[in-house]
Amino acid sequence: MAWVGSSRARAKINLTLHITQRREDGYHTLESLVAFAGIGDGLELVEGKALSLTITGPEASQLGDGSDNHILKAVTKLIELKPSLKRGAFRLVKRLPIASGMGGGSADAAAALRLIARLNHLSPDDPALYEAALATGADVPVCLASQARMMRGIGEELGNTLTLPRLFAVLVNPRQGSPTPAVFKEIGLKPGEIHPSAAHPMIASDLTSPTLLQNLRQARNDMQAAATALLPVIGAVQSALTSLADCRFARMSGSGATVFGVFDSCRAAAKAAKFLTREYPEWWVKATVIE
Repeated sequence: MAWVGSSRARAKINLTLHITQRREDGYHTLESLVAFAGIGDGLELVEGKALSLTITGPEASQLGDGSDNHILKAVTKLIELKPSLKRGAFRLVKRLPIASGMGGGSADAAAALRLIARLNHLSPDDPALYEAALATGADVPVCLASQARMMRGIGEELGNTLTLPRLFAVLVNPRQGSPTPAVFKEIGLKPGEIHPSAAHPMIASDLTSPTLLQNLRQARNDMQAAATALLPVIGAVQSALTSLADCRFARMSGSGATVFGVFDSCRAAAKAAKFLTREYPEWWVKATVIE
């Protein structure tokens, strides 16, 4: 057995999320500016004859025995497409809360595909990687490269990578899950119905911090109101962030319940995280960079 390497599964942050419609097949299409945080889960791969997964880390207990984990689903799908692939034993260090709107499971699956590709000398552009990613989950394709870009459709349409200014941020999760299907049900679009809200604004090409924040303020997360109706603590989290003098902007990511707050500096974000951890010890709070 040989150690293949490790890969960071960076937290996915939906800086914007506009729902465009509900298709006749029931799936919702969207437009979302996706970026990635400096924190996330960790994944290692050791080459071996059998595919397996062990889970450790501070959030490991949330995942049970891992038998239905996205890592195994993604790699199994890739092996179906390319049966001769080498495989091995994965070790996941779980740091992100589950059902948190940060795409933790999707990022884990994407990291697993990257490691299997490395083991088998597959190009990062191999179409089988994208096909296995999309078959695993809507957020997995955008997590393959873990670079900022616009994501459209049901996750299958990816725009060109973007160079965003670094956003100094605090991520706050109230440690209560916000399941995506329940949020979509609360939104209540009928099959074939178009979302009534305005279209996603154009993202400025001169992405300085002020112009990016201006773009973000013109956009929305169309899942936030429904998620907050189901889980009012999301509103409390946003209020706690926006009440801080140095917080410039705050919004829920994905279907929740994580809310990110943007600050002017690394020091201001760290100070805010320290304060929120002290005031709300039951919450998961992390200072990080989003880019």
